[in-house]
Amino acid sequence: MPEPTKKVWSLGEGQAPEDLDKPVDTPPLSSLLIERPQGGSITVGGDISFVAKVEAQDLLRKPTIKWFKGKWMDLASKTGKHLQLKETFDRRTKIHTFEMHIIKAKDNYAGNYRCEVTYKDKFDSCSFDLEVKELEQSQSVDIRSAFKRSSEGHEDAGDLDFSGLLKHREPKQDETPEVDVWEILKSARPDQYEKIAFEYGITDLRGLLKRLKKTKKEEKKSEAFAKKLDPAYQADKGGKIRLVVDLADPTVELKWYKNGQEIRPTPKFIFEQKGTQRILVINNCGLNDDAAYSVAAGEEKCTTELFVKELPVKITKGIEAVKTTVNERIELECEVSEEGAQVKWCKNGVEVPTGPRSRYRVKSDGLKHWLIIDDASKEDTGTFSLMASGGTSEAKVQVELKPLKIIQDLQDMTVLLGQPLKMHCEIFPGNVPGRWYRNGQLIQSNDRINILQRAKNHRLEIVNSTLHDAGDYTFVPEGYSQSLCAKIHIVDPPRVHLESLNFPDNTVTIVAGNKLRVEIPISGEPAPRVVWMKGERVILDSGHRVRAETFPDHTSLTIDIAEKEDTGNYKIVLQNEAGEAGASVKVKVVDIPDPPEVPLVTEVGGDWCSMTWEPPIYDGGSPILGYFIERKKKQSSRWMRLNFDLNKETTFEPKKMIEGVPYEVRVFAVNAIGVSKPSEPSKAFVPLAVTSEPTMLVVDDVTDTTVTMKWRPPDTIGAAGLDGYLVEYCIEGTDDWRVTNKELTEKTKYTITGLPPEAKILVRVRAINAAGASTPRTLQHSILVKEVIEPPKIRIPRHLKQTYTRKVGEAVNLVIPFMGKPRPKVSWLKEGQTVDPTQVTIRNTDCDSIIFIRKAERKHSGMYDMKVEVENHVDTAIVDIQIVDLPGPPQCVKIDEVWGGNVALDWTPPKDNGNAAITGYTIQKADKKTMEWYTCIEHYHRTCITITELVVGNEYYFRIYSENMVGLSEGATQTKDSALIVKEGMQLKNPEYIDHDFKEPPKFTQPLINTFAIAGYNATLNCSVRANPRPKVIWMKNKIAIIDDPRYRMFSNQGVCTLEIRKPSPYDGGMYSCKAINDLGDALVECKLEVKVPTQD
Repeated sequence: MPEPTKKVWSLGEGQAPEDLDKPVDTPPLSSLLIERPQGGSITVGGDISFVAKVEAQDLLRKPTIKWFKGKWMDLASKTGKHLQLKETFDRRTKIHTFEMHIIKAKDNYAGNYRCEVTYKDKFDSCSFDLEVKELEQSQSVDIRSAFKRSSEGHEDAGDLDFSGLLKHREPKQDETPEVDVWEILKSARPDQYEKIAFEYGITDLRGLLKRLKKTKKEEKKSEAFAKKLDPAYQADKGGKIRLVVDLADPTVELKWYKNGQEIRPTPKFIFEQKGTQRILVINNCGLNDDAAYSVAAGEEKCTTELFVKELPVKITKGIEAVKTTVNERIELECEVSEEGAQVKWCKNGVEVPTGPRSRYRVKSDGLKHWLIIDDASKEDTGTFSLMASGGTSEAKVQVELKPLKIIQDLQDMTVLLGQPLKMHCEIFPGNVPGRWYRNGQLIQSNDRINILQRAKNHRLEIVNSTLHDAGDYTFVPEGYSQSLCAKIHIVDPPRVHLESLNFPDNTVTIVAGNKLRVEIPISGEPAPRVVWMKGERVILDSGHRVRAETFPDHTSLTIDIAEKEDTGNYKIVLQNEAGEAGASVKVKVVDIPDPPEVPLVTEVGGDWCSMTWEPPIYDGGSPILGYFIERKKKQSSRWMRLNFDLNKETTFEPKKMIEGVPYEVRVFAVNAIGVSKPSEPSKAFVPLAVTSEPTMLVVDDVTDTTVTMKWRPPDTIGAAGLDGYLVEYCIEGTDDWRVTNKELTEKTKYTITGLPPEAKILVRVRAINAAGASTPRTLQHSILVKEVIEPPKIRIPRHLKQTYTRKVGEAVNLVIPFMGKPRPKVSWLKEGQTVDPTQVTIRNTDCDSIIFIRKAERKHSGMYDMKVEVENHVDTAIVDIQIVDLPGPPQCVKIDEVWGGNVALDWTPPKDNGNAAITGYTIQKADKKTMEWYTCIEHYHRTCITITELVVGNEYYFRIYSENMVGLSEGATQTKDSALIVKEGMQLKNPEYIDHDFKEPPKFTQPLINTFAIAGYNATLNCSVRANPRPKVIWMKNKIAIIDDPRYRMFSNQGVCTLEIRKPSPYDGGMYSCKAINDLGDALVECKLEVKVPTQD
């Protein structure tokens, strides 16, 4: 079987291997590539890479690179698993690297390749060849891998589209088992080839048919056809093709189909018959005739496929070179071999844009094609080419400039700042554009700058000239080396721009101590000379604290640390050749005010005072907004603010002070800058309040010339205390109050003397202290100055109406009030006898009598008679005084009888009852062995008793105490004999025992334990000790005994010793010890106490 013809590249139609030796036409090249890709050869399934490098030293952006196979196939859209394009850039060497990798090459990858690099109007190209060598083929050919192509965008993207179904079909992985597709195709009908190829993933149907056509196949004999259609036919575009079948039965009805649609006879499709042959003639084959054809004879059908090959378009007449000047019309003409052929116009290898706004126009008429440039420019110089599928024609176009002639040159100008600037020149030829430059910088048109060109006139207009518009101007005609130059000078008188500072009244305010820097914009061309002055003094730029500096667009005044003396007007003078200007700036240095004057306390109350002060002499340059007032106790150093809202007056009343405590006050002045230092403290003052008015003012006595008044002290006295009382009186009906006591009286009773007899007076009393006089207490009714006789009357206190009892040794102080006027006469008798003044002290006043015994004795007891006399009037009273003492012990205590466990006692009352009745007796018993006394009964009233429940075998003694209202007698009367309790009918002989000695030295049975305590919580230390006799316990801290310390409490109960530490602090930690001592020895135990302070989260 002959080998089928191979396609060069499965991705599209490229240059055939037989054309590799033919030269490839390329446009003129520029030297962009510094390393060109080289041709190579690989075996099928191998990898190869091609590298191109471009130097970017003079390039502003990345160049454009394209890889082609053959002449037209752009490989950028064919990248996939077998083709990869890569770009890198080395910033150090400034080299772009472009790589093309072919992976697992196939035999149809062989051919001619081309690399094209484009940057602006530069172009470079390089061609290279790839040879793919085939491996030795085995007998079994994998038809699916040989003719498999996948859709575009995936690996091995192809261009053959034999079915619309395949265009929309997702690539399907080959999961079918290995089968011999050739055997299936040999036994299949031609109309099933497409279905079988689709089922097994074969996309190169055209190559499959070519190979299948050459494959020997056993012909299955057909009943309808003696000879079937060939599997495939090929025709040139515009040519004619004949499809011939030979019928076995000429009478069978025959129908022709194209892609399943029946074909009717037309001038294009002609049916011919020649014997048993049936012929379909297709005239003027076009691309739409490329389809599947079939013929049906009865029920049998045979199928074939027609491939229409498009002939290359050849150039029959090439482009001619053109040489012209700018603004002329250029027309390039070329003639090809086919009408309506698709061609491409290029300039320097780059396709020429032919859109609506393009300078290039393309026109075609039959076989002729034109490229027209209506208004040629110098940029149109280059190599123009026309590319057709069958060849390329190119020619050079050269556009030259016309000679430049300057009709009117630019003129040097001097312009006032803000005035319009107009520049004008005239050149020939007139339609040549140009560019304007200022100081070498290109000038662009904007709202302020207009660039105009009318024919040969070129104008530059600036609406409002500025200082930046000054300089050297140049007009450069485009395409010419000549240029037109002029110098523009902008002049501006000096000016000071104070309005930009936004300072009210041009006044700058600065806080003292801060740094001030005032920058004032200035203008003027040339730059003006600036002088700062304060008064007649010039401020230099070399000043230490105050200095002036000048810059091109502003001048500044700097004061490093502002002081009050820096306040004033500062003058600025500017001078340049265009004129002179001046301005002034006022600097105001503000500070906190001085302290106010020392405050003066003008009035003091019980918990308040009234104070005033003078404003500060210097307000800091800012109005005083108010004052803060502070006070403190004189002995304290802590000042307290009294007002949180500013006090705008120079007076204030501090309140809520403690009466009697010395205070001082001070004042702060506040302005917009801050708070002043405090004033000097005021003189210390003490808030004091007058007392309340005296109470219970009554008339105590009236004579013919005197009135005695008495009263009670005020309810409220206050911290100022009470210095005394002032008594005043006035005659009824007048307001002439007269002070009776020139010196204050401390007593609450006073006698007004020297009064006119039988006059009516009003009396009032004032309480006086350091704060002044209180509100007066005035008697509600008038007093008649006339003595009145009042019979005496003794007012015995209720407790003296009964017997007044006192113990021996106690003091007796009895006050017995009485009434009567004039002053009564008082006398005392005891048991009808005059009272001995050495034993009893009696003191009489106008209203009471006092009996006083410093140390009472029993002889002071008795009936005391009191008699009060006023002239012929008498009143008496009796006072019974009883002085009592402890009684004596009972007499003659004896044991009357002993029987069983009972003893009968009998005694007589005591001889001395203590001047009080005996209220009872206390009987006690004691065992003869121990002689420890136990009380049997208390408060017993009779003089005989029977003691029961005595222990058999014990021998008892008894004693008795007597008792009166004072208490038990000091001594007791004991029985002389003892009472032995014996059991009846049995005589017990008591054995003799040696008493056990229970004495032992101290021994701690439970020692102290180291303890942790929490500060603020009571802690206890415990131990236990055993000893006999009872030991003395001493607690110690750090070897020092704890004695009379209120922080510690010590307990001892049944040998358990406890030390309680009240609310310990860390200083209470240490070594604690407990020591027990008795006559037989001592013992000591110790522990450590650590006090921890709790931490707060």
